[in-house]
Amino acid sequence: MNIKTKFERIAPEDRLWYLVDATNLPVGRLASEVAKIIRGKHKPYFAPHLDVGDHVIVVNASKVEMTANKPEKKIYYSHSGYPGGLKEENFSSLRDRKPKAIIEKAVWGMLPKNRLGRSTLKKLHVYADEKHIHSAQKPQELKLDIEKVKK
Repeated sequence: MNIKTKFERIAPEDRLWYLVDATNLPVGRLASEVAKIIRGKHKPYFAPHLDVGDHVIVVNASKVEMTANKPEKKIYYSHSGYPGGLKEENFSSLRDRKPKAIIEKAVWGMLPKNRLGRSTLKKLHVYADEKHIHSAQKPQELKLDIEKVKK
């Protein structure tokens, strides 16, 4: 007897849209909650090989924080692919220059590194300030129960 499990596809119109305000939230705690939602782990029919997650809009990325003294010590690296092409930038200067990159890198670090993770990351929409272009999707306000721990 051969029993098969059937997995239903999720239609694009069945995916929900959430709005998260990143003001004064720690990067890692925000990223872990966002990664959980865009991956679909909050749903009862989650399967690790399926993309069942929802869209998340993160606003005020320029106001995101880090705990303790990490704003001075946290270093982001990028490489051009050429010898000697390694570039370093700390959290504070990257937040001033490209605030979206901080949240995108943090969420990408919590997703699988394959084609499923790359397609899942497309459901993350990050904006540096309050304005976003997704008002037609009627996003629901998502309150994250994240405490900012300063040590």
